[in-house]
Amino acid sequence: MTQTILHRWKSIQLAEIDVTLPTGQSVVHTTIVHPGAAVILPITGDGDIILLKQFRPSLNKWIYELPAGTLEANESPIECARRELIEESGYQAGQLISLGQCTPLAGFCDEIQHLFVATQLSENQTLTQDDDEVIEVLKVPLSKVEQWILDDQISDSKTIACLYKAKLAGLLN
Repeated sequence: MTQTILHRWKSIQLAEIDVTLPTGQSVVHTTIVHPGAAVILPITGDGDIILLKQFRPSLNKWIYELPAGTLEANESPIECARRELIEESGYQAGQLISLGQCTPLAGFCDEIQHLFVATQLSENQTLTQDDDEVIEVLKVPLSKVEQWILDDQISDSKTIACLYKAKLAGLLN
């Protein structure tokens, strides 16, 4: 498989890749090459969810979402989850439970998001946000989070997928 890089931004690339389809036909597919990410569902001792209200320049608006971030070079998904939770929310997890993964943009991106539930939370430190991050940390009851999903106040796919998998796994009441 040959690959031509069209553009680079941080650890993400836009590439054209020669692909042979299951039919035997060869095509050039344009894709975003992504190192992967960790998504963290932090649950407090009283069952509330730690959410971020984050300004997303791509959408030019604020959205509600779970803490998440891109894997760094040679970083495991669980290491990324620990780091991102602290950096974005200021909380540290005593326990991280893997929920598997999801593929949010399979039509044009190879990103795999590794999903985790974080429990036994303790406030760790002041937030360490990237230059392009504007984040407000919220503590929200699960019932309100679920209503926000139904009302389209939460439309972020990684947040919805992580919450749903946690619910199916019996980790949310």
